[in-house]
Amino acid sequence: MRTIPSSERRAHTGYRSRPHPARLVPRRWRTGRKRWPGLIWRAHLEHQYFRSVWSKNLTESPDLIYTSRIIKASALIADTKVLLAEWNLAQSVAENLDRARRENIFGKASRKRVQDILRIFRQRYFDDADVGAALVTLTQNGAPAQWIAPLLYFFSAQNDRTLRDIVIEVLYPRHLAGYTDLPVQVVVRAIRNWVAEGKTTTPWGDKTILRVAQNSMAALRDFGVLQGAVNKHLTPIYLPTPSFALIALWLQQRERSGHLVLQSDDWRLFFLPVEGVERFFIEAQQEHLLTYNAAGSVVRIEFPAASLAEYTHVLLTNQRAR
Repeated sequence: MRTIPSSERRAHTGYRSRPHPARLVPRRWRTGRKRWPGLIWRAHLEHQYFRSVWSKNLTESPDLIYTSRIIKASALIADTKVLLAEWNLAQSVAENLDRARRENIFGKASRKRVQDILRIFRQRYFDDADVGAALVTLTQNGAPAQWIAPLLYFFSAQNDRTLRDIVIEVLYPRHLAGYTDLPVQVVVRAIRNWVAEGKTTTPWGDKTILRVAQNSMAALRDFGVLQGAVNKHLTPIYLPTPSFALIALWLQQRERSGHLVLQSDDWRLFFLPVEGVERFFIEAQQEHLLTYNAAGSVVRIEFPAASLAEYTHVLLTNQRAR
């Protein structure tokens, strides 16, 4: 029997063996006296040969892991406003938190509860110092409470992916479908799916799933997204134009693209479709809070300040001039 050469076998079967990783390196780097430095050579191989593995790892962000921190958190609106009012921007975050702990400005009987509140407060509003400074400036300069409430909600949701995605992936689609009620089992079902997909920090049992669902719904009620003590109903939170503009600047700093800001999923936290977001931008421009220009997919957004803290002074000055 005639032996079929390997080249003919490949042509006959359509099979082509995958080249060895070293073959992916240009010949001039594999031969000659000056070889490609080892670390760079290895990086080139990994980039070419194991691209799918790298891509998977690079896109698996810790932010995609859902936590149960909402069980201890809730909205904490009253305590947050007390702390913002007592905050000293001339001192560091650690100094302010230490003073709040020593003086027990919340009037809590449990020291552990005070520690929990301060830890949650820092995570939500001072992981990004510019966010915290903006909230302090608004609170201490008499900004309307209607401005501050949606900001506390928005930045709390940014800090807690569980809370954020319950709104974006559960409440918002339900709102679009025309439902106004929100049975707890709807949220439980979504969380159970996340657990099954391995998106939670640990495999939660039914008790934890129910507690996360109930505490998330309670927090959203306190933030004004839901109504009802027992039976919850959807009620889109009121978003004043200055609060919208401040959030837009934060998104602009993150996205670096006007188009991505306009299309951001985070507007769904306020049940806003893209058309609704665009109307807000037009209104903010009419109030001289920003400049908005759109031509097809090209969107240009400009702000009269570089940081959130600076922008709060623009918003406050504009408010006083009206």
